[in-house]
Amino acid sequence: MLLFFMLLIISIILMLLPLMTSMAPKPDRENLSPFECGFDPKNKSRMPFSLQFFLIAVIFLIFDVEIALLLPMPIMTMNFNTINTLLLIMIFIIILILGLYYEWLNEALNWTI
Repeated sequence: MLLFFMLLIISIILMLLPLMTSMAPKPDRENLSPFECGFDPKNKSRMPFSLQFFLIAVIFLIFDVEIALLLPMPIMTMNFNTINTLLLIMIFIIILILGLYYEWLNEALNWTI
């Protein structure tokens, strides 16, 4: 029974020790203000959106998916007929180059528009 009370007292002391030794920070203006992902809640909530950034992001995603489609192509050449696979790869790359040329002609890649 004595062992139980000793363990109980030690566990209570260990639970209360961090509360007694820690110092709570003094609240200041920054700590009391609401946090909204780094934006100041007092300013206007709508910020101008850059259309060029959106276009570059979409183009990046398109080319990222195309690279993911190109990566398994060498393995495909080992498993299937080499001539047909190389023809498929060539057609795919030509379509990619034509798409890049189309974007270049429409000046979608220019940042300073």
